[in-house]
Amino acid sequence: MQGKGFLPATPEELSERGIGQPDFVYVIGDAYVDHPSFGPAIIGRVLESHGYTVAMLPQPDWKDPRSIQIYGEPRLAFLVSSGNMDSMVNHYSVSKKRRKTDAYTPGGQMGRRPDRADIVYSNLIRSVYKHTPIILGGIEASLRRLAHYDYWSDSFKRSLLLDSGADLISYGMGERSIVEIADALASGIHIRDLTFVDGTVYKTSRKEDIYDAVFLPDYESMGKEKRLYAESFALQQKHADPIRGKRLAEAYSDHTFIVQNPPARPLTQEEMDEVYGLPYQRAVHPSCLEKGEVPAFSEIRFSLTSCRGCFGACSFCALTFHQGRIIQARSQESLLEEAKLMTQDPDFKGYIHDVGGPTADFRHPACEKQSRHGACPERQCLFPKPCPNLKADHEEYIRLLRRLRALPGVKKVFIRSGIRFDYVLADPKADIFLKELCEHHVSGQLKVAPEHVSDAVLKRMGKPESSVYASFCRKYKKMNESLGKKQYLVPYLMSSHPGSTLREAVKLAEYCRDLGYMPEQVQDFYPTPSTLSTCMYYTGLDPRTMDPVYVPKNPHEKTMQRALIQYRDPKNRELVCEALEKSGRTDLIGFGPKCLIRPKAEERSFRPSGAFTAQAGKKKKTIRNVHKKKR
Repeated sequence: MQGKGFLPATPEELSERGIGQPDFVYVIGDAYVDHPSFGPAIIGRVLESHGYTVAMLPQPDWKDPRSIQIYGEPRLAFLVSSGNMDSMVNHYSVSKKRRKTDAYTPGGQMGRRPDRADIVYSNLIRSVYKHTPIILGGIEASLRRLAHYDYWSDSFKRSLLLDSGADLISYGMGERSIVEIADALASGIHIRDLTFVDGTVYKTSRKEDIYDAVFLPDYESMGKEKRLYAESFALQQKHADPIRGKRLAEAYSDHTFIVQNPPARPLTQEEMDEVYGLPYQRAVHPSCLEKGEVPAFSEIRFSLTSCRGCFGACSFCALTFHQGRIIQARSQESLLEEAKLMTQDPDFKGYIHDVGGPTADFRHPACEKQSRHGACPERQCLFPKPCPNLKADHEEYIRLLRRLRALPGVKKVFIRSGIRFDYVLADPKADIFLKELCEHHVSGQLKVAPEHVSDAVLKRMGKPESSVYASFCRKYKKMNESLGKKQYLVPYLMSSHPGSTLREAVKLAEYCRDLGYMPEQVQDFYPTPSTLSTCMYYTGLDPRTMDPVYVPKNPHEKTMQRALIQYRDPKNRELVCEALEKSGRTDLIGFGPKCLIRPKAEERSFRPSGAFTAQAGKKKKTIRNVHKKKR
């Protein structure tokens, strides 16, 4: 089947367009979905808009070199991306068990992409095309651009650029850097001389050619002393801003250096509108669709990306390292135009599933000076308390939501990517937004992410104190009561994060008990590359302060921490009992209202005669009533 309107994704489509040799061949680990929620589609369309030809090559057979030769050698370069998701996270759960499905593959079929896809694809290309430039992009490359801890092998790894054999990494979102790279290559500049593009990482053998750079600890030293990696990561965080950030260099030997140029400048609103206004087909390419639906596309098909970046800066989130702290937002007109296109889709049922981004209610930079001077290197916008300069204002977001739900054909507009509750509370007009949210954009349940209730753990997570979430809960409940609605909060909770001992896990279980809520799903902390929390997990140090941090690494302890949150599940009983005994909280084993679990069966026979459960007491009363009737 041919995909008219798509970027060419078969040799036949390339031939139909009269293209003998494409400028770029784009190898991706996902199915080809021409939608602006998929990074490869954006990069491909941006290059097309600048006059370059791009041939998409989704999910080639990495065991067969012929699979990457179907278009021949590109004129300028191969582009490589594992896809919208890190291939290792895509393939493995936090317990390192192989997942059964791949949401970015037709039919959800697992096994259509390799583990460590960027490395495998790049080496496959290099085995055939010895000198053709290879440029890596996407989140897998972005998070591995410098030396990093690899959870799956439990080892400290080199920059992906060295293991892949690629020439360049375009990190972050990439629209600016990829056009600058394309223009440079088209002008005849050799790939080895592309050392000047912001938002890229390159390798060099000459230290004297590295200028105006901050040198990180060298790879060999970091491998021997974990504290040095913590110090390196703190420097990386400090220079992750496109305005304040400096060039970083990392030595691997006397003749091997990895250099990270400063991040690319954020897109302006006009540039964001241009990117999202390109002629996406908003569909799966027919050649991929033949093999089945792509589950991930179904999830975002009727959602709107309104912003990028996040100044919330949760320690465990990779998006801050990938997209940065400065918010980039589309105009209301751009979002309304995309929403109108949705309403014309025959499968649209009237429901816009989301209007957001990493954090839905971030629609402008945190403060006035961020756009001019960058994000502060030594302080956060919301943690541990909202900065005095923070501009917490939901008025523009409210206007956007009102305009969207007023569109003909739109029945309901949901917010599913999550709001930041401490940011809501920081807004002097918080009640206006809460009323709008509860009245129009929640359907029974609102998902929020307090993550934990122990302030000691929340401190490591970069989240506000538990009292802040408690305050939001009260406001949310009061607002729904005033509206006559029965709507509830569904909290996301995380177990085994650095800083969480068994006692902190018990505290979280007690919170669930008091709430009368047992989460069906609990997220164990997943140490993905290049997050602050992963640095803590690997080094046992908080790189912000260099304080020692307790890290639950033992698989059995992690299982106990998870079981505590789901203490009502009968299959977790033994684990919960063990955890309570080890944490010195056997007071929570018994028959009282505050107890999490009952004693073991053999212990029950020795209960005092007055110690009845509520159910036992009820049965005894019923028996007495029966005897009265007989008399």
